[in-house]
This record gives sequence, structure tokens and C-alpha cells, in this order.
Amino acid sequence: MSLTLGPVLFNWPADHWRDFYARIADEAPVDTVCVGEVVCSKRQPFFSDVLPEVIERLERGGKTVILSSLALPTLQRELRYGATLAEASQMVEANDVSILPHLAGRPHAIGPLINVYNEAAARFLAERGAARIALPPELPTSSIAAIAAAVPQATVELWAFGRVPLAISARCYHARLHGRTKDSCQFVCEKDLDGLPVDTSDGEEFLAINGVQTLSQSYCNLVVDAPLLAHCGVKALRLSPHTFDMVAVSNIFRDTLDGAREPAHAMRLLRALAPDAVFSNGFVHGTNGATYVIG
Repeated sequence: MSLTLGPVLFNWPADHWRDFYARIADEAPVDTVCVGEVVCSKRQPFFSDVLPEVIERLERGGKTVILSSLALPTLQRELRYGATLAEASQMVEANDVSILPHLAGRPHAIGPLINVYNEAAARFLAERGAARIALPPELPTSSIAAIAAAVPQATVELWAFGRVPLAISARCYHARLHGRTKDSCQFVCEKDLDGLPVDTSDGEEFLAINGVQTLSQSYCNLVVDAPLLAHCGVKALRLSPHTFDMVAVSNIFRDTLDGAREPAHAMRLLRALAPDAVFSNGFVHGTNGATYVIG
């Protein structure tokens, strides 16, 4: 089973963003790296100048680079960017169906923000050229296995580490919280490098906000479930970047997948790396997604 590093979902400073990928290129045992802005097109200008450098560095480091598209294009310039992205030499990951007509007939990837909930949807996309399909993270293993069996020609991938993307909106909660509009947000989401925790009115930890995106409060962690997922036909696990040491996270997953580390030991190491994180794996076990099911 291979490892994929998903795109950075948060508004990280450009220098931090570039340095993060430089270290990934040199040190992380991941096979594929997705880069590009997925959440908010207003962030793109900050790192567009260093994007070619990052791609070259990752490819020089032996990684396969995939360009991720925006999840919710609402403006004409955002739609035009998607069409331009489709012309790139690297494989493109579609995170919105608007880009699919530009990718038809050539190998491409389907991102986890496109809802592929059944075999028919997966088969339709694979027949149009989808070589990789990252499934939505809320699916149980019964659905994962059925979809993987329906598209044996495609690499089926599953979200395995990091806060889970639950929703995306045309409105920006981050800006509104700070008394600003979306157009004059002054990029306030840069204050929360792993997302802004949200509590219920009773003070219970609930969700996390990342600009226009809503994420889970808990961090998905499927390192113990990897053998089960392999049995279901999953061929790649996705690690979503956070400010934790992602090189260490990827090493722990790689060692576990290779049988060099016991899953229970891997779990202890991940807890030590992220002592404040609440881990969850409920979705794959068909229960409340925020819970952690001990197999």
C-alpha cells in the first residue's frame, strides 16, 4: 500500500509552505504528494511564485506530484484556473465536478471532496479516465470494499490521518467571526494553522473552521486499521498536512504498512507526536465518525 500526502488545507505563510515541502521531498517516505490550493482561491497568489520550485523539488525527491484543484469554484476566474490547471503535465486531482470535462479521456485523480458513495459513481468516473479515486472519508468498510471491487483498474485511496473535511461554503466563517466580510477578510484564517476549534454552547469540542471549510474537531487516524483497509482493496492512504512533524507521521505509517512496527506501537508514537489531538476512526467502522473504535 502506498502513501499520499494531501494538499495543505490551511493558510500557511508562503515560506513555511515552501520549507514544509522541501523537507517532505528530502525526508518523507510518501509516494505521491498533492499540491495546490483547495479551499480558497484568495490564498493562491501567496505561493504561486514558489509552486514551480516546490514541484521540481518534490519530483527530484522521487515523489509523484499531483495538482489539486479548488473544491468550490464560484467565480469565472476560478473556473478558468481549473481549465488551465487541466493542461498541466502532472496528473490533476479534481475536487469539484466542474473540472471533469477538461480531464475526460486522460488519466486523472478524483479528490476526496467529490462524493463517490457507490460503485456506479466510481465506475462512471473510472471509465472517463480516473486512475485514482480518493473516497470521501465518511464511508464504512462495507462501502469501501464494494467500490474498490468495482474499479480494480483504479487506485482507491482513503483519508487516514488529519482533520476530516466535512463541508465547504461560499461564505467565510473565519472572516465573519472577526467582524469582516469575505472580500475584506485580510486573510485572518492565517492565525489558525491547524484550523480554528469550535465548541458547542455547552462548551463541548465540536468542529474546526478553516476559512470557508468546516473540518472535524478530531483527527482521523487509521494506522491501526491499515490491514483491514488493505483487505478492502484500498491501495493508498492519505495523510493530511498539519503542523505536527509530518515526516515523523509518514515514517510511522510507512513502518506499520511494511510490517516493521506493530500498529499498537505506531499508535503510541502518534499520540506522543500530537498529545493534544483527539484521534478518531469511527467512520470506517460504521459508527459516529468522531469516536475511536478499538479493534
